[in-house]
Amino acid sequence: MAFLTHPVLPLLTVNRLSMDFGGIRAIDQLDIRIKPGEIVALIGPNGAGKTTFFNCLTGLYTPTSGELLWTPPNRSGRRLNGLKPHQITEQGLARTFQNIRLFSNMTVLENVMIGRHCRTRATVFGAIFRPSSVMQEEQTTIGTSFALLERVGLANLAHERAGNLPYGAQRRLEIARALATDPLLLLLDEPAAGMNPQEGQDLEALIRSIHSDGVAILLIEHDMQLVMRLADHIFVLDYGRLIAEGTPEAIRNNPAVIKAYLGE
Repeated sequence: MAFLTHPVLPLLTVNRLSMDFGGIRAIDQLDIRIKPGEIVALIGPNGAGKTTFFNCLTGLYTPTSGELLWTPPNRSGRRLNGLKPHQITEQGLARTFQNIRLFSNMTVLENVMIGRHCRTRATVFGAIFRPSSVMQEEQTTIGTSFALLERVGLANLAHERAGNLPYGAQRRLEIARALATDPLLLLLDEPAAGMNPQEGQDLEALIRSIHSDGVAILLIEHDMQLVMRLADHIFVLDYGRLIAEGTPEAIRNNPAVIKAYLGE
């Protein structure tokens, strides 16, 4: 007797997405699918539209046309188009930035606690009068944030100002803050940029650890060795258009990719 299996729905479906800035088309009819728990890389030359796509996906830009469909497991799907950044974060998408964006005058711990804000319930009334439920939630937030700092190797710097951290540690702090939102999809925008070889190895181990928890990862990265080791599937952009997609092996040998990006 044959058993019927239900196909796994994509976690994220991008249909014919375009983004125009005046007369310039930064993204042109982009189609992307990301499955639950998958590591996907988005590569291409500088100016290809990669970060613009992240900004569309996370609500910083409103796409000119196209559709962003979010279908978490065991939850009803919805369009992300038109949602504000905090609403998209609540849906289960979190990101880091190409240019690090931390609250530099706040402590390392406080930066991670801010990431938990979308998962807490305290109101203005609760913050003022501090009933036991609010105090308990605050202690839970502190504990969760410390655990995330331990995970990224920064627990011993919890009370240090974020702006005093070295570059690689700031990158890891930004990842910890993103993880504090409990994402189903983590978007990493050039996380290895500026890292030395040891920091790069630590980053790879961290990404693998996050992935082992079932978190899907969408990675923009110029370190092709890192991409080829990590990615299950790769999409290649050039001038805002998708020119190739496939496994790392297929992308490595694709003539269009070699010409546009990897170098002949």
